Amino acid sequence: MDLKRLEKTLYEMNQFGRSKDGVTRIAYSKEERQAAEHFSNLCRKEGMDVRIDTCGNVIARREGSNPDLPVVACGSHLDTVIHGGNYDGTLGVIAALEVIRSLNDKGVETEHPIEIIAFACEESSRFGISTIGSKPMAGILELESLSELSDSEGKFLRDIFSECSLNFNEIDKSTRQKEEFKVFLEMHIEQGPVLERQQKQIGIVTGIAAPTRFEVKIKGQASHSGTTPMDYRRDAFLSAAEIALLLEQAAKREAGNGTVATVGACEVKPGSINVIPDLAMMKIDIRGTSADSKNRVIESLFTAVKQVEKKRNVSIEHRVLSDEHPINLDKEVIDSLSLNCEQKGYTYTHLASGAGHDAMNMAMLCPTGLLFVPSKNGLSHHPDEYTEMEQIGIGADLLEAAIIEWAGYTRSKQK
Repeated sequence: MDLKRLEKTLYEMNQFGRSKDGVTRIAYSKEERQAAEHFSNLCRKEGMDVRIDTCGNVIARREGSNPDLPVVACGSHLDTVIHGGNYDGTLGVIAALEVIRSLNDKGVETEHPIEIIAFACEESSRFGISTIGSKPMAGILELESLSELSDSEGKFLRDIFSECSLNFNEIDKSTRQKEEFKVFLEMHIEQGPVLERQQKQIGIVTGIAAPTRFEVKIKGQASHSGTTPMDYRRDAFLSAAEIALLLEQAAKREAGNGTVATVGACEVKPGSINVIPDLAMMKIDIRGTSADSKNRVIESLFTAVKQVEKKRNVSIEHRVLSDEHPINLDKEVIDSLSLNCEQKGYTYTHLASGAGHDAMNMAMLCPTGLLFVPSKNGLSHHPDEYTEMEQIGIGADLLEAAIIEWAGYTRSKQK
């Protein structure tokens, strides 16, 4: 495995969308599509056939000695959050590419075809919904649910698709069948502190937490901030703040189950210092690996909504942005990754992922594995996220071993 080459490619990829504030390659932006095209060209140089599906996913295929066999797929995503870092998602795509380069360098031929998939729109930063690329591939996203989806600038997803030369009405054509896949493997930075604190080189994920997301709209009444007594106010923002604090209490009650809740955005109008807010728009993310625990927090949220609505004389409505279910990953893949770690002498631990990944949707199609490499100080979604190349090399080496195992080593061709 050529780590210098991997590092160089990772650096080049992260020039798309780079600024002094970090890397910003939000889904379906010019920068993200440029990165997708650059990745496509890199794959073609390795002799892979490349196509872009109707959702904007890049799918690069290395043929096997038996093309009719199901593919061994790997990959991650190239989009980032606003002012993100160099590793989240991107590392998994580039590490998969380096595995293909390594196989080519050694002239290794596999029985099963291998695919790298660079998924579109894994991050929820732009539309409030995550994994838009892998959901339709797994057949779990309906076109109707996306029809009114828009970003913070009010641009509709269907119009953004047109700008990217994609046909919104053909998203469902990106759906694939279970028999097409043998396994899917994703390498990712941990985005948490467990591996670093336990001094482990690899994290093998057993389950993935799933988010349920809401948009909550609170309507109060605007009035003069200086002449309206406190007891007469219908303050939309204070209503939102009270709901947020009650939600925090509910999540803390479920801390033992690892369930968390976040108010990630709150827009207040009219936004004037001398006017009591008459509108507050909250975006809420509740997630966990226990469906029962997550549901208890959701129930507490709606209890809080009713309580605040009555107490503060405001009207509150909500809509569900997404509702996903926790995923347990395939035991055979977990055992296989664990055995490879033991054979190579890598230290590892089993852990759950609090963050969502495309792997959770691919698990609907085929046996799926997700492996983590350490993330310094557990930092992610931040310009300072960092993983040492030595640790990356261990993860990429394990990924290569797993791909060869599942794809079936045939022979080494003469170079």
